[in-house]
Amino acid sequence: MKPIEADSLAQLRKRKSAKWRAFPADVLPLPVAEMDFPISDSIKKVLHDLVDRSDLGYLASVPELPEAFAAFAKRRWNWILEPEHVHLGTDVGVVIVEILRLLGKPGDRVVITTPVYPAFAYWIKEVHMEVDERPLIEENGSWRLDFSAIEKAFSSGAKFFLMSSPHNPLGLIYEKEDLSKLAELAKAHDVIIISDEIHAPLTFTTGKFVPFLTVSDTAREVGITVTSASKSWNLAGLKCGFFYTQSQKLRESLAPLAMGIHHRASITGAFGMVAAFNDSDEWLDSVIARLELNKKLIDELVSGTPLKVSNPHNSYLSWIDFRATKLGEDPAAVILERAKIAVNSGLAFGEPGKGFVRLNFGTSPEILQSAFSGIKSLL
Repeated sequence: MKPIEADSLAQLRKRKSAKWRAFPADVLPLPVAEMDFPISDSIKKVLHDLVDRSDLGYLASVPELPEAFAAFAKRRWNWILEPEHVHLGTDVGVVIVEILRLLGKPGDRVVITTPVYPAFAYWIKEVHMEVDERPLIEENGSWRLDFSAIEKAFSSGAKFFLMSSPHNPLGLIYEKEDLSKLAELAKAHDVIIISDEIHAPLTFTTGKFVPFLTVSDTAREVGITVTSASKSWNLAGLKCGFFYTQSQKLRESLAPLAMGIHHRASITGAFGMVAAFNDSDEWLDSVIARLELNKKLIDELVSGTPLKVSNPHNSYLSWIDFRATKLGEDPAAVILERAKIAVNSGLAFGEPGKGFVRLNFGTSPEILQSAFSGIKSLL
């Protein structure tokens, strides 16, 4: 598969998305989780057709999207699901917030495994629930779930476990056995697991993604999957996500949400994602090929430096350890000030993020080389 080419820096600076408008023109931005590649031609065609017909009204029933996702899930992960139980919403964040609001109450504790996507904590606080951090265990650059800490959280009254799978920012893909163990703990303590699987389609050829609801009957009893095409096909601005559960009890509890949140998604998002799941496999594979090359490039660029990088098997996020440098607990701030390169501060990802940064490598080799040249000049 021929790797996709990113747009030029001059083209990218004309974009109006957050990544390219959040910083002054002299800053090279590599924080926000959006890619620098041109979107799939199939998606472009659908969007152009909608605009050409002035077809930008309210979203009605879109059975095409659940059917497209079900077909994609079968092709990529051999996951057989029921399209009629896939329900749309505004985006993954809104869906998770509304699930927590509907199924929980203020003061409930929600367990997260830090370092993790900072918005998890924001969403939990939005519904006046408590964030319960149970950090992953780090061993020689590898990370794993701390089942002892998770069980303590569950047994002491936590109500939800919010999981990033595959994990953002580590690119970690959980093993089936670990997911099954997690499900058993949740069932034993009446905990609901919400699995955010938004990065899953970008799994590398070195990894094998396991959807949470496929691991066991218990997982299907306690779990809710929330996902979207937005991260993998660069469609975050189109605003559409969806959720799915195979638990009859949870389906009944979520029925009011399924009815109420559907119309808060957009018509462009829904039909853009139909094109993503149905007609953009080749584009997706070309992106994965580029990301795998970029990952290798980063390994080469940090060789011989005190930096240590994560070993992601998914997506376009590199978790970089600066603790052996003199850049302090928040190296991102130093890098922005002195090298004019924007990356995410590890501090936003929870207590284990001190001394780390998250860098987006969904871009061109030339931009990565320029970024690491600037970073290495500070070491």
